[in-house]
Amino acid sequence: MKITEQIKQPIAYEMDLFEQKFRLAMASKVALLNRITHYIVNRKGKQMRPMFVFLVAKMVSNGEVKDRTYRGASVIELIHTATLVHDDVVDDSNKRRGFFSINALWKNKIAVLIGDYLLSKGLLLSIDNNDFDLLKIISVAVREMSEGELLQIEKARRLDITETIYYEIIRQKTATLIAACCSLGAASVKPDSQEVETMRKFGELIGMAFQIKDDLFDYGSTSIGKPTGIDIKEQKMTLPLIHVLNTVSNKEKKWLINSIKNHNKDKKRVNEVIAFVKDNGGLEYAVKKMKAFQYEALQILQQFPDSDYKSSLELMVNYVIERKK
Repeated sequence: MKITEQIKQPIAYEMDLFEQKFRLAMASKVALLNRITHYIVNRKGKQMRPMFVFLVAKMVSNGEVKDRTYRGASVIELIHTATLVHDDVVDDSNKRRGFFSINALWKNKIAVLIGDYLLSKGLLLSIDNNDFDLLKIISVAVREMSEGELLQIEKARRLDITETIYYEIIRQKTATLIAACCSLGAASVKPDSQEVETMRKFGELIGMAFQIKDDLFDYGSTSIGKPTGIDIKEQKMTLPLIHVLNTVSNKEKKWLINSIKNHNKDKKRVNEVIAFVKDNGGLEYAVKKMKAFQYEALQILQQFPDSDYKSSLELMVNYVIERKK
């Protein structure tokens, strides 16, 4: 059995029901809209986000989920899908998970409008049911994701990212959404409880580990999910590189910065940078940090009694750093 199937086992019923509810949540009277949302729903990924929502909800409440839990999971997916559709427009990207992106098939204008539509659907689903606490969790996450992206763009221009700023960027860009899924799962069954903040922290730690793992793929020798060296070509400052920049001599630092700024399209030079980062302990350092976040996340789970849901969340934490793509 694939590890993702194993993780999903204790919430298989909820995930099936969620899918039905999610399709309904996307429905519209406009045929073009329905055609596009149908395309989106049928090309979904591993569905990690709703899995976090249901596993956390069931772990903190001894196996209970509510209608609110389904709505919360749907809102997260609607709003997250909206941000992905907009991201593809911003990045001028033609592919998403190996399929054509919405903007590639229907052009930017329609893609932006679809993103807006999904966003408003998500907001209304919460408002119509008075789930204001859940809506707040999600809205804060979207604000932080936007801030994180803009902070990264601002810093990439100057290449002066410290490790502290890097953590702030990935906390906002990546970790905040997983944190929102986990705190929302807890809030859907135990509003205003201590668990809401505990699980937010848990999700944040997983998100940090997840992003560092993504950074490490850039240094892989095989094409894992994305081509090697793509972060360097895009002048993205990732943890292995930041660590090495902060530990080598001034001369080497100048060469690295010059390579990233002025030679990032030169394949040979990019490979030299990758080799240099590897030789100077950049990968070992990033792995160590990733494992520290993983360990902290697992420690949080120890506060809860044993259950299938807790076991699945432990599997999920380990999967995040052991995945191959």
